[in-house]
Amino acid sequence: MARRRTFYVPVMIAAAVAVACALALLAVSQKKAEATFPGKNGRIAYQGHDGNDYEIYTINRSGGDKLQVTNNDTDDRTPSYSPSGERIAYAHYDGTDYEIYTIKARGGGKHKVTNNYRDDGSPSYSPSGKKIAYVASALRSNGNDAEIYTINVGGGGKFRVTNNDTYDSAPDYSPDGKRIAYQAFDGHELEIYTIKAGGGDKAQLTNNDTYDSAPSYSPDGKRIAYMARDESESGISTMKVGGGDKINLSNNDNDSYDDFGPEYSPNGKKIVFATYDDGPTWLSTINVDGSNETEITERDPDSVNSGFEAPSWGSR
Repeated sequence: MARRRTFYVPVMIAAAVAVACALALLAVSQKKAEATFPGKNGRIAYQGHDGNDYEIYTINRSGGDKLQVTNNDTDDRTPSYSPSGERIAYAHYDGTDYEIYTIKARGGGKHKVTNNYRDDGSPSYSPSGKKIAYVASALRSNGNDAEIYTINVGGGGKFRVTNNDTYDSAPDYSPDGKRIAYQAFDGHELEIYTIKAGGGDKAQLTNNDTYDSAPSYSPDGKRIAYMARDESESGISTMKVGGGDKINLSNNDNDSYDDFGPEYSPNGKKIVFATYDDGPTWLSTINVDGSNETEITERDPDSVNSGFEAPSWGSR
């Protein structure tokens, strides 16, 4: 079985990892963290476990017509649709580390974007489709950092966006391509920030004593969905793009449930997210006003294909 390094872990596990100051790149990359582009609602990509490793799949917006996009013996994680919906970027474990690849949305045409000796993950396409933002670890050098980078979709043109001593991860391009939202762990908690795509002008959007992570811009660029954790559970919230006006969308009666990894639909009317309940995770959608929460994948603990996580909603 391939070695797995978890890019996308349920919130309760991820928080413990972050507090321990270990694997910061991988802790709570519930993004999303993949940009949603305006358009008609298309298919939803996600990572699912096939009984051996994680592969990339897509389903229709109601949850049916499952298509397996990748098929190999190592992990493929954190898919991100291109603006056209024709390709998907993802993190692939190549036997040494994770690298960023792209592939046709129906499989085939695999292309390696990054090529180095450290883990790269959580890709997010730019609105032009010409660049990909991603998070790169420094685990193989000093073990203390992870930063946001951008790179051309064909490879090359690598640019470092963040540069500090904190753990920056889960990048998400704004619809106009000018800024990138991301989560940062400062040693105490995760907060949401934005920064210019070319670096600089960093803005902190959340500031509290709980974990806020996995930002996702709405297609009109006016709001950001994210995972907000309180004392008992995590849920999906939205806020204004500059911070403030927080709206809680998912509110579980069962404190064992954790909702994470929100992603707006291309028409901006729905959000898809994953839920963890001390077992296999599943995907649901919810209206942006918090109504009509609907499960779109099964949550059968005996299912071979389980662990539905890291959704990305493509346009058509």
